[in-house]
Amino acid sequence: MLTKSPKPAYKRYITWGLKTALLIEGVGLGLSYALWYKLNTERDFRLYMYRNHNWILEGYYGLGEAITENKIRDLDQAVWKNEGKI
Repeated sequence: MLTKSPKPAYKRYITWGLKTALLIEGVGLGLSYALWYKLNTERDFRLYMYRNHNWILEGYYGLGEAITENKIRDLDQAVWKNEGKI
């Protein structure tokens, strides 16, 4: 009769570690996309980020300007000044 021997412990730890790392990467990617989507679609959220977490908004603007010739930063500033928000 064949006997089964368990996997070595190091293989179980490596497998568990890789699965955990992939799960964390997937969650991080999903959260990054959700933040980008909200920044990309809501001007009021960009205003909140401008007031509270400016470094994140600067990264968003910088990435957009590096990829395309968008002027979202200038448009946001003009709208916020006209509305008296800044």
